[in-house]
Formats: sequence, C-alpha cells, structure tokens
Amino acid sequence: MEQDHIVIVPYPDAHAGVPITGQPAHDSNTTYGIDAGNSNNIYAPFTSQIDWDVAKWAKLRSPSSTAFTDLLAIDGVSERLNLSFKNSKELNKIIDKDLPGRPKFKREQIIVAGEAFDIFYRDIVECIRSLYSDPDFADFLIFKPEHHYADEDKTIRLFHDMHTGQWWWDTQKALDRRRPGATIIPVIISSDKTQVTMFRNKTAYPVYLTIGNIPKEIRRKPSRRAHILLAYLPTTRLEHIANKASRRRAVANLYHACMSRVLAPLKTAGVDGLVMSSGDGARRRCHPLFACFVGDYPEQLLAAGVKSMECPKCDVPTDELESNTAQCDIRDLHAVLDALALIDEGDLAFVQACRAAGIKPVVHPFWEDLPYTNIFQAITPDVLHQLYQGLVKHLLGWLAQACGAAEIDARCRRLPPNHHIRLFMKGITSLSRLSGTEHSQICRFLLGIIIDIRLPGNLASSRLLKAVRGLLDFLYLAQYPCHSSETLLLLDEARALFHDNKEIFVDLGIRNNFNLPKLHAIRHYASMIRTFGTTDNYNTEYTERLHIDLAKDAYRATNHKHEFTQMTRWLERKEKIIRHEQYIKWRLDRDRAPYQPRPPDLRLDRTLKMTKHPSAKAVSVPTLISDYGATYFREALARYIAEQQNPNEVFTRQRLENVAAGIHLPFHSIPVYHKIKWLSTDARGHGDPLVTVDSIHAKPQRAALQTDDVVPARFDTALINDGTGSSVGIKGFRIGQVRVIFSIPATATQLLFPPANQPPKHLAYVEWFTPFPATPDPRHGMYKVSRFIRSGERVASIIPVSNIARSVHLIPKFGAIVPRHWTSNNVLEECDTFFVNCYIDRHSFVTLR
Repeated sequence: MEQDHIVIVPYPDAHAGVPITGQPAHDSNTTYGIDAGNSNNIYAPFTSQIDWDVAKWAKLRSPSSTAFTDLLAIDGVSERLNLSFKNSKELNKIIDKDLPGRPKFKREQIIVAGEAFDIFYRDIVECIRSLYSDPDFADFLIFKPEHHYADEDKTIRLFHDMHTGQWWWDTQKALDRRRPGATIIPVIISSDKTQVTMFRNKTAYPVYLTIGNIPKEIRRKPSRRAHILLAYLPTTRLEHIANKASRRRAVANLYHACMSRVLAPLKTAGVDGLVMSSGDGARRRCHPLFACFVGDYPEQLLAAGVKSMECPKCDVPTDELESNTAQCDIRDLHAVLDALALIDEGDLAFVQACRAAGIKPVVHPFWEDLPYTNIFQAITPDVLHQLYQGLVKHLLGWLAQACGAAEIDARCRRLPPNHHIRLFMKGITSLSRLSGTEHSQICRFLLGIIIDIRLPGNLASSRLLKAVRGLLDFLYLAQYPCHSSETLLLLDEARALFHDNKEIFVDLGIRNNFNLPKLHAIRHYASMIRTFGTTDNYNTEYTERLHIDLAKDAYRATNHKHEFTQMTRWLERKEKIIRHEQYIKWRLDRDRAPYQPRPPDLRLDRTLKMTKHPSAKAVSVPTLISDYGATYFREALARYIAEQQNPNEVFTRQRLENVAAGIHLPFHSIPVYHKIKWLSTDARGHGDPLVTVDSIHAKPQRAALQTDDVVPARFDTALINDGTGSSVGIKGFRIGQVRVIFSIPATATQLLFPPANQPPKHLAYVEWFTPFPATPDPRHGMYKVSRFIRSGERVASIIPVSNIARSVHLIPKFGAIVPRHWTSNNVLEECDTFFVNCYIDRHSFVTLR
C-alpha cells in the first residue's frame, strides 16, 4: 500500500474546527510562566539549576521521602549545594504551593445499596483541557474529520487516525445541524482493575483518559504523557452480600454510579461546547464527546451492562458466536434506553424490560445521558486480550494436543537465531501465565514449526495449516497502522480462512464447538476500523503499561495506609515536576522546526548503522576461512574486484573466473565487523527517539566473558537487493547468509580499483540460497528456499552492505520428526531446505507473502 500520493477530502463545512476570531490567548508555555511567577530565573520557584535538578531527581527517580531527607541531613550537603529545601517536607511544600499542574484529585463518597464508598477523581473537563492545551501536542492536534484516499478516483479509502474514521465525520454533521463551527474532542476512556502488590492481593481500579485529537503515534507512547489518570474507582468486591446475583448487580451499580459522577460534566459540555485554547493559544469552541471505551472483556460487559458469554456490541445469540455468517446487528440503543426509562415503574417491570432489551437491570448506566454516545458502538476491539491473550492462547493449547507437546517444544529449541525471534529453549507448551508480549513472540514462528508435523490418525495437515495461517494473518492485518478498503477485505478473507478450516480441531477431538466471545469479536474489527480508525487508536496494551507508572509505582511510594490519598498526591507532584521540566526546556530552546503531518504507511523507513571501529582490526584470510566459514573468500573478492575494474564489460561466468584468477590481493588481513544495525527514523516528525529495529550478526565462536563456556558462532541470513527491488514484494531480492562483514584496507583500495569506481567502505561475503519460487506454498503461504549449490559447492559473492535490506528468518524443514542432532546453533548448516518466515515483523509480513 503505497502512500506517496494521498488524496485528502476535507470536511465540507469550512467552519468546522476553525479557531474563534478575535484576540488569541497566550500560548500554554507563556500562560504557565505567568502562573509560575514569570521570573527571570527560568528555574523558579527553585533558586538555581542545581536546586531544580535535585528536586527533579527526588521526584522522578523515586527515592523514598525518608531516604531523601536522610541524604540532605548529611552534614554540609544542603549547604554546599545551596538548596532551598532541607528535607522532603519542604520540597513538597514548594511543589504544592508554587508550581501549576494538572487538575487536582477530589475525594467523594458514592452511596450504593445504603453503603458509602470512596472515589478519587478529577474534573474531566479540566483533564481534557490539560491534554488539549499541552504545548507538546500543539503542533500535532487534529481539529476536524477528513476522508483520505489512496487514488485520484477516490475508490480506495484509507483509515488510520481517528479523524479518518466515519464516527468523527458523522458526529460533526450531527453537531453542525444544531450549531455549526464546532471542534469535536473525541474522549477515549479506559478502565481496568490491576493488582498493585505481589502477595497481599491489594488492587487499584484506575480510569484513564485521552483524546482523539492527539495522533495515535503520540498517544500510544507512555513517555509522551498523552493519557491522564482520571479516577481511582472503589475496588470493593462487596463480599458481605451473600447472594451472588445481588452482589454482581450491586458491583455493576457501584461502577456505573462512580463513572456517572466522573463523566457527568460531559453532558452539558458535549452539547453546548466550551471555549478551549490549544497549546499555541488558538481558541476554539470545543465539544468533548465520549467516543471510545477501551477495556478487556469483563470491563466491556460491565460498561455495556451485558451478561457473560454474550457479545457486548451486538445481539448475536450465544450459540451462534462461532458463526462467521450469522446475522449480528449492533444492539438497539433506543430500545435499551426505553427499557432503562422504566426504572420508576417498579422492579419487576424494569427487570423484564431490561431482559427484553438484552441488558442487565443497571440503575442509570453512566452512558445513559451522554450526548451523541452509543456505548455499543463505543466498545472497541481489544488486540491484547481478544487476540494475543485470547485466540492465540487457545490456539497454542489446541496445537499442543494436535501435534504433541514434545515435538512442538523440540522444534522451538532448534530455530536459528534472529533479531526478531526469541528462542524458547525450554519450549512453549509448558509455559504458564504468558504475557501478551510472549504470545506475540510465539506467533512469529508458530506456523513455521508445524508445517510438516505429523497429525494423529495420519490426517492431512492442510486444513490445520490454513486455519493457523488464517488466524495469524488476521492478527497481523488487524494491527496495520493504516488500512485501506482493500486491506480490510484481506482482513475478512483471513477470518474466513480460519472459519473454513477450523473443523480440523473438531475432527481431531480437541473442540466440540467454537462459541467463544473472543472469536466472535473479530467479526467487528473491520467495521470498527472504518468507524474509529485503526486498532492502535484504542489498544489496551497502552493502559496495561500505564498501570506501572500510575498505579503500581504510586502505591509503592505510599506507607500502605490510606494509600489512595497518598497515591493521588504523589502523582500530582510528579506531574508538576514533569510540566515544569517541559517549561524549562521551552525557555532554553524556543526554536522548533514546523511540523508537516504525514499519514502512517507500511514502508520500511530506517537507517543502516555500522560501528565507527571494526570489531576485529586485522583478521587473516585463513582465519576467515576456518573461523568464519568464508571458504571461497579469495575467489569471491577477486571476482568482485574484476567486475569493479571493468564496469562496462558483461562477463560470462568463465570469462569472469579467468579475469579473477589473474588478480593478486595485496594484503593478508582485513578489518572485520561483527554486526549490522538498522535504526528507526522519526518518519512522522513526532520527535521520537531512534531505536534499533533490526540487526544482523556475523561473528565466529568465542569464549564467554565471565564463564568457561563458549559462545557459539552466529551467521545470520539476510534479504538482499540486487538493485532492482522495491519497497514491497520479493522481486529483485534474494536470500543470503552473511559470513563476513569487512572493509578493504585503504592502501589496497587505491591499487585494486580505478579512481572513478572506488568500492563502498563496508562489504559483505554472503553464501546464496536459491531464488524465490514463483509463488508461495498455498497451504501456509511461505516461500521455500534451499542452499544454492554449484558443482557440489556453496555459491558465494561479495556485495556492498548497503544492498542488504534487512534480516530474514529461515525456518528449517523439520520433517515429520525433527532430527535430534540439530540445534539452534547448527541448524543452518545441517538443514538443506527452509521456509522463509513472513511473520517476524509487520514489514516481512507485507513483503514476503
């Protein structure tokens, strides 16, 4: 999906999202400076840079208050540093009194069933204002919906950020009918109970908020602070209520009473709007509207008021959850609201009406009066729990029964290493309490290890492979950062491939049916992507990560007595320090490059990086042959030199060999590098840090540093461009095993190469595999390659390192039973035939299928 020429259709009403005319407000940093005292001292209220640095360290590096006070109590420390505080209490007083920050928490009591419960929450409108006006987001905010297309004819629609989905467009239309010129703020709420201790079973129930105006690439990074902790809900289980049904009903009513209190200001703000200033000072009439609810399956049921084993979004019967074709319409919100309106008609009438509408008899659910809100539409796909922790977890259990746990584990232990592959040297079938990350790591090789495995009763493996392939393809397609109307069809095809072949698990005696809510949930993914944008707009993975910063770390900072009061105060102080740090950076460096928004794409934007100095300065040619396995290094380099010396000549193979035979290498050793790295690029201009996204190792066996063990040799395989390859597809690419990464000594370069055709600094000796076949295997979708042998010897060449596009992972053709003498370290040498793994990351999935 190339996106060089995006056609953008703006929302037809030019008044939507436009700033209010008139005098603009100060930008957020200027306003902050005024609130903080606007001193010439940029660190104020701290007296100096060191005063500020110590305060920042104390609040962001999490030493205990007692430890910090003890440090400052050491004779001379506070005086020599000239600090304005002498203990934690004085520092806290400065922060509380003199630093502006995000909204403060309030503590209130909610009465349910005659019992009072504490809730700690912030003003939701002020929280939205805080995010909307954050200067770090000022350049990136989105104010109105758009339709994006990949072609001039506008036939291929694109979906990525929330403003490209249909919900924002339709809601903008509905608002404009009432009062044009609105700026919608899509409110995204997520709630999830989490354990904050390892042993005492102490829990917290945080509710998080973010807004859809912030691009998803920023929202999904915890370090960018685009989520705000909105509330801590009561964690009681109401165990004093003996009747289980009554207890469940009371828990649901408590949850909705608390959420109603927290979200109540949205009722008037959403309809009437309120003036807000973004980080650059521009003022708009903003309408914060509840758009998305993010949570796992129990949270979705609780929010929607739906019974377990039912879909929280649609009315499909529970015995048809396994169907890929059964009629399933979004639940009728009007019928539900009519049922809820009968609460004053008596318990029996209310309960019966709710049952007929398909929901539990919840007293005033929090979404009942929220404007432009449909909770059944607002519940979003949950990649983490529905796919990784749901269907993939089920699939692993099914495959262990079908293929045999011992054989699956044996294959896991014999996979070759790769940057993207975690080697499970103890296998995967005996692992318990796997995280979503670990399930993701297993998915990268799961299909490859079962390709030719033997099934019970000698059943053909074709249906099993297609079922697993369908589920994995769906998993990878569902996580595309940008979808088109074409890729959404692929999503439906992948789901259909699983459903068309799932009966293999019934034939194997593993399943009786597939009435799993999480399996049914994937039917809603395509429509939800069209509605709210791609799934990385609303993934529960992000809130799971927020638990660490905003719940678990906060709890550890308390003395575990009346902890929520301490947790909220700790968080407020930390947020103030982070905001002040943001302001100081702005004061020190006010010049920023203008931001140009660009849609995400599936291209591989990254930078090749080599170390400044070689890993080994002088490796002899005999050592290259014996330790690196570069058997024909001299011959390959001579052929490369011959081609560079005669760039205009088209060599036959024999002619090239004859010319190469006359070339003498004027050196006995070369500098060698053991690693190639690729770094990410900040492709969308969000100021993201550079990280290593891929690497290739080519290093011989060596002694371990701290033990008597030997670290085995590792020579990775790579996808190599012959000069004609493009960004997507395999045409112009071939696979090779990188044996040596080296440079030719500078003195020899001048002797061997003409001045107009000097070689690149970094070259690689690679052993080739056979070219890609015309099509992949129709059962599992992977290409099969073998060692490229000529006259009984491996064929090798010298290539520029810049021709190496990326690492590639080869899965051995194990056969019915894996040879036990194969190991992860020797399998590339022992095995002759391999399958090219297309699941190691998103780019390989797009390129190698």
